[in-house]
Amino acid sequence: MIQLITGRKGTGKTKILIDKINTAVAETNGCLVCIEKGETLRRSISYKVRWVGVEQFDIAGYDNFYGFVAGMLAGNYDIKEIFIDGILKIGGADFEALGKMLDKIAALTGNDTLVTFTVSADNDELPESITKYL
Repeated sequence: MIQLITGRKGTGKTKILIDKINTAVAETNGCLVCIEKGETLRRSISYKVRWVGVEQFDIAGYDNFYGFVAGMLAGNYDIKEIFIDGILKIGGADFEALGKMLDKIAALTGNDTLVTFTVSADNDELPESITKYL
């Protein structure tokens, strides 16, 4: 299942994501993963959440990102939620490619794993391939 937190830079998306992560730590049985480019969240989230910085894995582009997430899920069937901050920083500003990757992740995770993304764009900028996940 896919969930998006959208809005321009500075609208509080990361704060919302941190709150969701901290709530999930208290309420979820299973593994939680946080993925980002940089280290903005690393010190703001619980040590119980597996933090992953994409730079150390040389992830660039949506195909690489999808493969990375699929590999994580294949290696750990107990992942209940994945939180991704700044997907446009990871994959780029190609909204068509982002929409295709969201479809693939939705098919991969089904209702077993909730995947939450922050997207630095207003809803009216995004194509239907992305807004269908709002």
